[in-house]
This record gives sequence, C-alpha cells and structure tokens, in this order.
Amino acid sequence: MRMINLSRIHFPVTTLGPGRRIGIWFQGCSIRCPGCISLDTWAPGRGTTTVQEVVEAVSPWLSTADGITISGGEPFDQREALFDLLARLRTRTKADIVVFTGYRWSAICEALATSPSLIDAVVSGPFDIDEKQTLALRGSDNQELHLMTPLGHARFASFDRPIDERDRTFDVMFDDNGDVWLAGIPARGDFRRLRNMLEGGGSTLGISEDTRFPSV
Repeated sequence: MRMINLSRIHFPVTTLGPGRRIGIWFQGCSIRCPGCISLDTWAPGRGTTTVQEVVEAVSPWLSTADGITISGGEPFDQREALFDLLARLRTRTKADIVVFTGYRWSAICEALATSPSLIDAVVSGPFDIDEKQTLALRGSDNQELHLMTPLGHARFASFDRPIDERDRTFDVMFDDNGDVWLAGIPARGDFRRLRNMLEGGGSTLGISEDTRFPSV
C-alpha cells in the first residue's frame, strides 16, 4: 500500500490548465523557492494517506473532468507515489494530466522517459522571484513547458504564449475549517495587495506566500 503526503484536492480548478480540472496538491517540498506562494506545502509528513484513497476521493469527478493538474509542494519529492498515482488515474480517465515541478528538466527527464505516456505536459523549473513573469502557465519566465504526448500538444500548445487577461484569474476554494485557498498563478505581490485591501476594510488575512524575499 503506497503512502502519499497530500496537501489538498479540489474540483473544479479552471486556472491551471484548460477546462475543468481536478487539482491535486502534494505536501512537502525540498526545493523551497524564495518567494513561493505555497509556503504552507513545504513541510513534509502532513496529510498522510494512501494513493488508493486519493484515487477513490477524485473518482466521482473523473467522468466530467477535462484534465488533472498535479502540483504542490513538490510532486517529484514523492516520485514513487506520484508515478503510482499517475498509473492508476490513466486507467480511469482520458483526461489530460499536467504536472508542475520545481525540478529542472535535466533532473527529471530520465525518470519521465521510463513512463512516457503517464504525463501529457510538464511545467518544470524552480520559481525565480527575480525573473520576469510574462509567459502563460508559468510563475517565472525561466520555467519551461514540455509537451509530452499528442494529447499534451493538443491541450497545452495554446499555453506556449505570452500571458494575457485570461491568465489573471483565480479559483476560490473553502475548507471545512474556514480556510480559503486560491488556485492560479498570481502576479507578483497579488497576495500582499489582497491582504492590504482586506485589512484596510477591517478584516485580517494570513497568506501562505514566502515574504522573506519580496520581488522588486
């Protein structure tokens, strides 16, 4: 029974790939890019469950989902669990699968070559707070979009372009304990601007962004 550390799952996600998507966020990250918007997913050992339980949790959505987005945290820090999850999902859906990773392509391409049909598209590379942010589906311009399969080309080739107003949206998710999650790729400082706006109206907001290294 393969174990996996998971931050959260959500459906539908509309901001991290085309269509209505199942979002699966892994918990734990060894890369820890300065300025990351998901500092809450860095700590390992949280949200421990099994791969089979994750598959069962998302199964009710598979018939209507256009795609599956896997992010984190860092999915490739749990490589065996990631590939087990991918293999199980492939047998249950024809939806496309995209994986976001902070590892550079050279560090993961050999592993991907052993199972070339499991992932349709990969966004690779660490977030760099000093890089520009002008490309769709990427948090910084050093990150690369790799189209792995014919389905990946069909679904994600349109994201090989400059960012535009279509990309400046978020999905809002609410947890049972009252936490609010935003899914999407924010512009630099968006979280802090949101906090300042809410605090200006008398509300309080804690954000998951690593603010130790503010972008200029």
